[in-house]
Amino acid sequence: MIVAGLVLAQGQAQPLRSIAQAGAPVKYAAPGEARPGLCREAAQALTQFDPRLQFAGLEREASLRRIERMLEHDEIDVFLCLLDTPERRTRFDFLAVPIYRVRHVLVQRREDERQIESYPQLAQRSQGLPVLVAQGSALVRQLDRQGVRYSDAPANDIVALRMLLAGRGDVVYGQDMTLAPLLRLPEFEGRLRLGEATLSEDRHHVALSRRLPGATRQRLETALATLERNGTLRELAERYRRP
Repeated sequence: MIVAGLVLAQGQAQPLRSIAQAGAPVKYAAPGEARPGLCREAAQALTQFDPRLQFAGLEREASLRRIERMLEHDEIDVFLCLLDTPERRTRFDFLAVPIYRVRHVLVQRREDERQIESYPQLAQRSQGLPVLVAQGSALVRQLDRQGVRYSDAPANDIVALRMLLAGRGDVVYGQDMTLAPLLRLPEFEGRLRLGEATLSEDRHHVALSRRLPGATRQRLETALATLERNGTLRELAERYRRP
């Protein structure tokens, strides 16, 4: 029986179509690495809990904006992990249980000793060079609300950090769990610093195509809720927070 993209045969469901996010190694690194990515491991944990939840396509990568379009147009069934925003909810759905929490933080050049501890300070600083933020990032909602001038020209956070080093901005705005590991890469280590202030917080969720059948949604929700209760999601996030 074919049910909206899921083929049921001999008790097995066709794998859920998904994809990895390019330029976000904290979410999706190479499968064989010691840390293959928090979201990749979350998908593996879901499969381990419920073997009928298989994910196909995680060997492919796409930009954040492309992933959003794929969800909206039912080119993929599910994506781990994405910030839940009102604008995104007009195009696709989210499961209620969060996978992990992130802090909104800043990165500056090592020699730049000026401290930024609030949005008003960031807004004032942005009147010179715009704050750099990854293209397609939902974090720009907060910058808009706070009157911060920004550029989302960088294709991803790695590109944003390179632009920062090149002097095309004085500040990169992003998520702690994404930026902190990048600062340990050889091209950035010792040249950039992570600010101490947490300007805001958000949570990453599982995003779903609106055409995904209700029974599959329920199966995902049940598995995710169990992983939250038994501490699997918390342990996973804590491991990726450690250097």
